[in-house]
Amino acid sequence: MTKEFKIGNVKIGGKNPLVLIAGPCVLETHEITFKIAGQLKKIAKELRIPLIFKASYDKANRTSIKSFRGPGIYKGLNILEKVKKEFNIPVLTDVHCVSEVSLVTKVADVIQIPAFLCRQTDLILAVAMTKKPINIKKGQFLSPYDMKNVVEKIESAGNKNILLTERGTSFGYNNLIVDIRSIMIMRNFGYPVVFDATHSVQLPGGFGSKSGGQQEFILPLSKAAVAVGVDALFMEVHTEPEKALSDSANSIKISELKNFMKKI
Repeated sequence: MTKEFKIGNVKIGGKNPLVLIAGPCVLETHEITFKIAGQLKKIAKELRIPLIFKASYDKANRTSIKSFRGPGIYKGLNILEKVKKEFNIPVLTDVHCVSEVSLVTKVADVIQIPAFLCRQTDLILAVAMTKKPINIKKGQFLSPYDMKNVVEKIESAGNKNILLTERGTSFGYNNLIVDIRSIMIMRNFGYPVVFDATHSVQLPGGFGSKSGGQQEFILPLSKAAVAVGVDALFMEVHTEPEKALSDSANSIKISELKNFMKKI
């Protein structure tokens, strides 16, 4: 059984029910963000699923220099703070450098370390020392066993509110593959494990100047992850995925989310 702890008003781990971590890949407008958050809150309430809202204020690892990165830290955190208060739901966002951590700590209920930065010791320790819950994504280049070293870095700062996220492993060029064993291996470290259902079907750089995706595999992989015992599902959702400014090829249309979660 994994460790149990609270994220805002949500209990995760232990014998608690599956948690949904969802939202747009990147914050776009205030209007779109609130529309997505409102619909997520409604769906979660109807299905009695604990909800954490996620979105990035800056996507520092976009494929192309021309790609939309987000509103930036100040405007982005302001939007997230308003979502948190308006809908009474905890929020998750990611940091890309140590200098951002003190500002993010004031708003975020969960601070996330992106997959590409999961071995950046200074960043991990800076987030861990806030004592906030920390979600660390397993890098596409790591085995699940390697995440034990990442866990020990966080624990060294006295933080044991840790989430470990599986998001696929690099498999040749422009492709990811999900090894379900990874979920089971990381759960043995004693902390809740999250399955990133939408990033796991991404085709990194698959469209040349942007990433592609295989949305048809989101549902079967989510079913498999839940079957082996994840504590949360992480999903990118949007009102109009085809118009999303980031991860349009692997986001779920929010109008389809309720039926999706019923199947899960």
